[in-house]
Amino acid sequence: MSGPESASLATASSPPSPADRGARRALAVVIAIVFIDLLGFGVVIPILPFYVRSFGVSDVFIGFLAASYSIMQFLFAPILGRISDQRGRRPVIMISLVGSVLAWTVFGLAGEIELLFGTVLAVATLFSSRMLAGAMGGNIATAQAYIADITPPERRAGALGLIGASFSLGFIFGPAIGGLMASDPVVAAAQNVFPAFIPATRFSLPSFTAAGLSLVSLLFAFVFLREPARKRAPVGASTTSLVTQFRDALNDDNLRGLVVSFFVVSVAFSGVQVMFIPFAADIYGYGETETALFLTYIGLLGTLNQGVVVGQLARRYSEAKLAVVGAFGLMLSLALLPFSPDIGQFLPAVGGPVWFTQELLALLLVGALLSFGNGMLNVSLSTLVSTSASAETQGNAFGVTQGAGSLGRTIGPPTMAALYVLTYWSPFVVGAILIAPIVLTLVTIARRPRVVPE
Repeated sequence: MSGPESASLATASSPPSPADRGARRALAVVIAIVFIDLLGFGVVIPILPFYVRSFGVSDVFIGFLAASYSIMQFLFAPILGRISDQRGRRPVIMISLVGSVLAWTVFGLAGEIELLFGTVLAVATLFSSRMLAGAMGGNIATAQAYIADITPPERRAGALGLIGASFSLGFIFGPAIGGLMASDPVVAAAQNVFPAFIPATRFSLPSFTAAGLSLVSLLFAFVFLREPARKRAPVGASTTSLVTQFRDALNDDNLRGLVVSFFVVSVAFSGVQVMFIPFAADIYGYGETETALFLTYIGLLGTLNQGVVVGQLARRYSEAKLAVVGAFGLMLSLALLPFSPDIGQFLPAVGGPVWFTQELLALLLVGALLSFGNGMLNVSLSTLVSTSASAETQGNAFGVTQGAGSLGRTIGPPTMAALYVLTYWSPFVVGAILIAPIVLTLVTIARRPRVVPE
């Protein structure tokens, strides 16, 4: 790690210097960019299944559409990370935001494409735009590398935790905005205002809103984002393929366990995320409103955990120890989640409204453990990646590990959906079983002498 910004942050007790204030300002800027971009992503979430169904195709396409995003993110995250190491963080973030603006705009025009050219081309438009959005979604790895550039190792967990908090906030407020933009009054108002050539439907408005938020993020980056001072990898120094990058990472003693951890945790957690809503409907009898409220509760806890709690704990404990605790908490919560109604019967009776039952209390407690474990694990893994890579390869390291996570998010949802059809508790229990060896892997990493790369 080099550069005046990083050095200034290392001295916590001295008065803030201009370089120190500049580093903090840069951190605030990149976090704001990530949040606005993720807010746009969250806006589209509520309309995705209904948008696909509007074309009269099978629900299978919903899963394929989600997979198309993740597989492109898997392919492009390492590429964008390597380019950011060589060419700079700012250009990669800017280009990816331009791509996001284009992707969400085209996504909102798929309905018009169907009217003009038919369903096949309209569905192809949906997939093309989602694939472009997925490719540009690899900019998260670049944002993480940017943060690693401007923060010293001892403060990196707290800073990277803010990325996780941005995710949580984006998924709290984004869907609410998307639901509002798809509501009948807003659609009717837009139809009265928009010119005839701009479609104003319950599907196009959220899509255009996401494009607008990405545009705001792009303008914000153009005006305020500065390239961090750091040691760059030489241009053309690495021309290895994606397969070679992953092979090299798996051959690296420092990165091997982390890459595998990102992949396995993503398989388990993304699959469980997808299957929680059917579980809540089938076992608890919850509808969309009740499920959305619970997800908001989890999102709020995630923001608190990743934005505050992890940073405080990281001052007292190593990131490897925190990763072990997070992985164990996530494993335990996944194992308990499908049995939360039974666990509720052993809890003391609760007062208050009729709907606040012992079963609900058990679900809230297990959900809190899940949020804590997932937040602790994600931030700690990201910090371990940063401290396991040299200064000039931060972007490449984050790109590979985030790519592994994207591959996991491609495999997890369809696999866990198939398990849920067999029996409702199986995806949760299988997810816990998958994470068990990751706990052991992280214990091994925690016991290993710490070596800081040059």
